[in-house]
Order: sequence, then C-alpha cells, then structure tokens
Amino acid sequence: MDSFAFIIHPIDPKRDVSRKFPFLGRVLTERQIDFFSTFFPPVYISEIEGITSRATGKVVRGWFIACPYTPRRMMELRERTVYRKIIQTGRMAEKLGANILGLGAFTSVVGDAGVTIANALEIPVTTGDSFTVAMAVQAIRDAAQVMDIKIEEATVAVVGATGAIGRVCAELLAGEAARILLVARDEKKLQVLQDRLKVGARSELVISTKMDVLKDAQLILTVTSSIHDVIRPEHLQAGSVVCDVARPRDVSAMVAAVRDDILVIDGGMVDVPGTVNFNFNFGFPEGKAYACMAETIALALEGRFEDYTVGRDITIERVKEITAIAEKHGFRMSGFRSFEREVTNEQIEAVKRNARLRIQA
Repeated sequence: MDSFAFIIHPIDPKRDVSRKFPFLGRVLTERQIDFFSTFFPPVYISEIEGITSRATGKVVRGWFIACPYTPRRMMELRERTVYRKIIQTGRMAEKLGANILGLGAFTSVVGDAGVTIANALEIPVTTGDSFTVAMAVQAIRDAAQVMDIKIEEATVAVVGATGAIGRVCAELLAGEAARILLVARDEKKLQVLQDRLKVGARSELVISTKMDVLKDAQLILTVTSSIHDVIRPEHLQAGSVVCDVARPRDVSAMVAAVRDDILVIDGGMVDVPGTVNFNFNFGFPEGKAYACMAETIALALEGRFEDYTVGRDITIERVKEITAIAEKHGFRMSGFRSFEREVTNEQIEAVKRNARLRIQA
C-alpha cells in the first residue's frame, strides 16, 4: 500500500505539546518547552487511516511525525541545526515506509524551503505550498462572495507578498482584482515583484512596507513567516475579509475580540476523501486537513512520488496541476473557520450588519 508521512511541530507550545504530552504541556512554560525541544528527538504521533480516492478507490495510509522545535526555536537556532532535526524527523518517515514526506508549518519555511531536506533524504519531499496557494485564493474568492464584495472592483492586499506563497497568490489575484496592495518588509523585493506582475496584470499594483495601507483593502490574504502577529484591529476597515494562511497566525486574536465588523478566516482547510481518521487532534474537525497536508496525501493517491513543491519558485502551472489532481481524488475546499471555530452563516450576516452600522456611524 502506498503511504505518506507529514511533519508537524508545536506552534502554540503549551497547547500543542499538551495534545500529545498533557503533563508536560501543563507543567512547562513556553520558554522551557523552547529550551527542552533542542534536545528532544523526533516524535511519532499517529497513524492516519481511511483515506480513499473518490476517482480510483485507492487507499493510502499515512503518519504524523513531529519535529519538536517551536517556530521561535527554529528562528533562534543555527540554520544547519534546524535542518539536522528536520532531516532526523524525515528519517523516521523513511523507517516507517513512507513513499513521500510533507513538510508542515515552519519546517517548510526554514532556509531554502525544503531543498536541503529533500537532498538529504531518500524519499521525495513536498512543502504543500502549491495547493496552499490554490486554496488560499479560492478562500478569498468564496469569502468575497458571501460578503457581497465584487473582487473585480475591490482592493486586495497580499501581506508577505514577496514570499513563495504570497508571490504566486498575488500573481493569480492580479488577474482578477481592481487593485492589489503588495505588502512586505523589503522594498527592493517589492519593486521587483511589482515590475514582474505589471506584465499582463489587469490590476493597479501598489507596494508598501507599512501595515497601515490595509485600511484601503476590502480583501486581505496574509501569509508571512513571522513568529508574531502582524495584523491588528486598527489596520482594518469595516466589512473587510482577512484570510490568514500563516502558521503561526498573522492576525492578532485581538481582531476577533474587538472587531465584530470584520470576517477573519483561516486559509486552506480541505475536506479529505474517505472515512479518514487522523488518530490525533491537531485542531481541525474530523475529516478535514490543511491544504499543505492535502497536497502530500493527493500526491500519494496519484502515485506521484517526486520532489513536488520545494524551493521558493512556485509556478502557476504547478498550482493548477495539483489542484486538478486533488479535485480528481475528491479533495474539496471546506467551510470557513476562524481561530479554530466554525464560521456560521449567522455570524457572517452579523459581521455584514455590524459593518454597515460602523460605516454609517
């Protein structure tokens, strides 16, 4: 039977460690978890069962394995030290018999975005970023529709626009939106991206290194590799949509707490085909996965055992290809979630109503 493995790691240290080791998550502080993670070996989490292609009936098995480092620890340690731990975790996947390995969250961001990891392992590797792009853009389109925002007339901001995912999202949206705000820290990289997107784009393209420009956007897609939140309540206009693809999150929890006139959605939640059992609670409802996980699983169902999305040069062609593969096997964009809770139609109507009241006030 073909199989896959997917690397996860603690994002919210106490919460995520508690999911596997309740006692350690309860008694250790975040800083202690950061420190001890340096010496902790890779962790076997669970076997994933029941994934079945709707097109072919093929069944694949998989495993969650964990790299113990938190995002903050990955940023603090030397790059080669972090590589060594991720490669060590990948070797566990090889021993389990996985045919392909997916890199989750920060393990896909570190250094050269999977190239060094792929070169060091016998099995192929993917970051899952191509399908993440596809589902992020689809989420923005779907959210615009339910919020009565016409994307062809809207200003869309891409935060983290010069990153691997952000760049391709911007490229796709530049063919649809009236105006694109490209937001990132490096102005020179933004200028290069702006010049690249000008060719054939229907959108007006504006670059900025400041978050204040988000007040001009009705739709925001954010995908930075920051370890801290970057989008605050004061950055946003009433009635806007924020699709947060980043892990750790880019959107401050304060936005949900004090802005009931804004729709914040998590990017990239996907329904997995079959009667899937992950045998581990990673914060999603039953049968649903992150888009990056879904890319890994879809490749296993397709029998495409090759280094698929590695490095920072993601192409639109690859995004379209993995979307077709995933749709063939039965992966579907799931409903909206916000800060790990389902977003109901009633909540969406309340956001729209509150936005109208705020604008009129």
